[in-house]
Amino acid sequence: MPQPLELPFKRIFISGGAGVIGQEMVRRLAMLNTGIEVLVGDLKPPPADFPAQFQYRQGDLNRLTEQEISAFAPDLFIHLAATFERSTETYGFWEENFRHNVQLSHHLMTVQKDLPSLRRVVFASSYLIYDPALYTFAEAPHQARSLRETDPILPRNLTGMAKLAHEIELRFLQTFRAEQFSTAIPRIYRGYGRNGRDITSRWVRMLLAGEKITVYGAESFFDYLYAADTAEGLLRLAAAETVTGIINLGTGRARRVADVVGVLEQNFPEMRADYVASDIPFEASQADMSLWSSQINWLPTTTLEVAIPEIIAFERARQSTIAPAAAAPVTGVGHVLISSISAKVPLTQAVKDAARRFNPGMKVVGGDLNPQALAFHYADAQWVMPLTIDDNLPEIISYCQEQSITHIIPTRDGELAFWARHRAGLAAAGIAVLVSEPAAVQRCLDKVEFATFGRLTGLPVIPTSLRLDALATDREPLPPNAAFVVKERYGAGSLSLGLNLPEAAALTHSYELQEPVFQPFIQGQEISVDGYVDRAGRVHGLIARTRDLVVRGESQVTTTIQVPDALARLTPAIEKLGLYGPFVLQALLTPAGGLHIIECNCRFGGASTLGIAAGVDSFFWFLQESAGVDLRQFPFQPVAGQLRQVRAAADVVTAML
Repeated sequence: MPQPLELPFKRIFISGGAGVIGQEMVRRLAMLNTGIEVLVGDLKPPPADFPAQFQYRQGDLNRLTEQEISAFAPDLFIHLAATFERSTETYGFWEENFRHNVQLSHHLMTVQKDLPSLRRVVFASSYLIYDPALYTFAEAPHQARSLRETDPILPRNLTGMAKLAHEIELRFLQTFRAEQFSTAIPRIYRGYGRNGRDITSRWVRMLLAGEKITVYGAESFFDYLYAADTAEGLLRLAAAETVTGIINLGTGRARRVADVVGVLEQNFPEMRADYVASDIPFEASQADMSLWSSQINWLPTTTLEVAIPEIIAFERARQSTIAPAAAAPVTGVGHVLISSISAKVPLTQAVKDAARRFNPGMKVVGGDLNPQALAFHYADAQWVMPLTIDDNLPEIISYCQEQSITHIIPTRDGELAFWARHRAGLAAAGIAVLVSEPAAVQRCLDKVEFATFGRLTGLPVIPTSLRLDALATDREPLPPNAAFVVKERYGAGSLSLGLNLPEAAALTHSYELQEPVFQPFIQGQEISVDGYVDRAGRVHGLIARTRDLVVRGESQVTTTIQVPDALARLTPAIEKLGLYGPFVLQALLTPAGGLHIIECNCRFGGASTLGIAAGVDSFFWFLQESAGVDLRQFPFQPVAGQLRQVRAAADVVTAML
């Protein structure tokens, strides 16, 4: 009698956990209720029934960093993530197999192999590694061939090749890391299950739609392994830490394709099927489960007769919850629009990088009024968009829906109020906008309102006034030799800036500005702070940097600086501002330890790409939050050491087709 499943692990990372096997595994882990923490990574969005207590990372795991996975510190890694086609793969599978099988497996072990927490690795391999000459035949076979772990190998296709390559990689790592973690490599047989891409699920969907199914190779034998049993077997194998190396996982009892059709006919008495001859060899394989039986006190038990009705019930239930086509939302991969893209090339590249990490199929569309916008050349697509005014909102929404744009990133101060005003309406249309609420946008755009808000809420904001004489009454009397700062009320504060000016010069300089404001000049070190505020209003990450060379209001050379005390003091002040998303805050640090906030821009800044390099992963965090993820699953991991960014023009030469 098999014993109840008990896992000696507390922190489990599952790659590909939104797949057919992964979903079954996550359900089992949720039912264990033993304080286990689970992190699931997958390209797909989280399943609707994903347990709330577990963490979910949507995105390309090829971009998973060592810092990110070390923050979770798994003690068990179950590697399910893989891509596959049918046994005979298409030409287009060449690149997909390399990226999401070969490269992915290598990368995931690269970022985990030296983690002190890691104790166990279970890699879901495949029976496709065995030499097909052992189990494929030109004539219809009479019985299945039992494949043993010691049988000759010759991968049948690219998927089998990728599985074998990683088996060898894991064998290599064990020569160096066997004392740190153990490795088990189950070779899994013909999988099927609820919500699957396998032929059984496809036939069920066709029969529910009243369609005729086509049957090839009805006399072939396969070792059909139900996904629920696969998940149970993998977890039991993980728990058996002394079991290492290659081991078969199947039922050991092959069934003909004709048996699958027969069970379907029992459930669909009126079904129609075409039996078609094919030049594809017959298959007759099953797992020799001798090694498994000697090591694991459990065997898969679910038969076709039990599993197929479960798949039918699942598909029926799913169809009943699908909305009519006319009301269906936009399906497929959503894309990103950068509005006012202008010449913001580094920003565009940063958004593309985040989009590819989130979903390799996600495109970045550049939007601008200027048809010659320089950054158009760096986007995946271009849109000469209309003015961001209220009258044009229907046109903007219509374009976004036609182009499957589900995310908008504003980049210019002058458009922030428009996007903030309409962000709720855009959200109702399925479009997330990276912008703060209107009140927060207004207080950041208007330096006078920003200073007033700071004074009323007790924030260390430098006083700002429309009149020089009024400024003196807002604080202690100014000394006779007081100096002032003069700048525009709206827009980038460092443009047309008058700095450290005596009273007469400050007044003279103000006449050159459209709507000048005055501030007292304070001697100190000016810093820029790049950060991100999550949907809950929490500061999720902050880094400080010096502005070493400023040209037209933007840092051409900027260097990160370690000022933890100042950042700790700024965090509660920033959270009072009511922001959402990326921001750039300017502040002064005085020699006596004083901290003075100058202004705050509630958008991604011109040099904020250094913030991304230093760990403030703004665009990726935005995509994750838009998918419903709690960013506490992606803790801020500041890069150690100091970074410097130099922004310089570069020539890019491309071939013209």
